[in-house]
Amino acid sequence: MIRLLLRLYSVLLVSEAVMSYFPETMKYSWRRKLKQICDYSCDPIRRFMPKGLPFDFSPVIVIFLIYVFIAAFTYLW
Repeated sequence: MIRLLLRLYSVLLVSEAVMSYFPETMKYSWRRKLKQICDYSCDPIRRFMPKGLPFDFSPVIVIFLIYVFIAAFTYLW
């Protein structure tokens, strides 16, 4: 169940990253809610990343950490 939720969250992160290329979608409430949900985990990573990068790599790092956690969780069980 936890693995399923983590994988669904990683899908949300990917969809948020793709939707960020379409700023006109910010007028929809579901899009603002999606950004709020994803920013919860990406904002702490963004604080440690250097400024001025051409792309936001924080969703990639969060997804990597999720899959590391899933692998560790699977290995322990």
